[in-house]
Amino acid sequence: MKSSVIIFPGSNCDRDMDVALKKFGFENQMVWHNDTDIPKSDLIVLPGGFSYGDYLRCGSIAGKSRIIKSVIDFANSGGLVLGICNGFQILTETGLLPGILQQNKYLNFICKNVFVKIKNKENKYFKNIKKEVLELHIAHNEGNYFCSNDELKSIEDNDQIAVTYCDHKGNDDEINNPNGALKNIAGVFSKNKNILGMMPHPERMIDPFLSGEDGSLFFKNLIEN
Repeated sequence: MKSSVIIFPGSNCDRDMDVALKKFGFENQMVWHNDTDIPKSDLIVLPGGFSYGDYLRCGSIAGKSRIIKSVIDFANSGGLVLGICNGFQILTETGLLPGILQQNKYLNFICKNVFVKIKNKENKYFKNIKKEVLELHIAHNEGNYFCSNDELKSIEDNDQIAVTYCDHKGNDDEINNPNGALKNIAGVFSKNKNILGMMPHPERMIDPFLSGEDGSLFFKNLIEN
């Protein structure tokens, strides 16, 4: 399975993602944001980081990069597109995913492990993961997911909520919401489930020396599907 990771000025998780993908069997390539063509791929990843220093809005400048047209064309053709953290922000800026990522509720940068509950397994990203709750890592200042009432109804009706913040038992109530995200939303799908954006970093949890391996379950499942 072939993958491509898009690098933007300010990306800081692109190499982490490259390591994770290769560890679980992907044939990965790194693609510079100013290129116009993406090599033949089964999966495109927009990694975490602080593209363009988060000037204007997070992901807004990266969303206008030359490579984005190819990413949009690939996504619209049914290709798998994964956006993590800043990549999630870029996907909302381009309109590939609904909603926006606002500044965290308490106006502080959050960097810690969190638990997320898988809400939909009818997709290639989570299909055969046996666990319902994963421990992953977040590191963001703008992870507060928000959308209009009409958008919320649409994503709920179409089962587009991918993961929600929760405790180790899967309780996704307000007390387990680290950033104020609407409905504890930590990740969402596109309508046909080929595009996934989420704030937690699975690539940071692929080895016990990195404080956990639940990210391994994510990548193993993805390449098997």
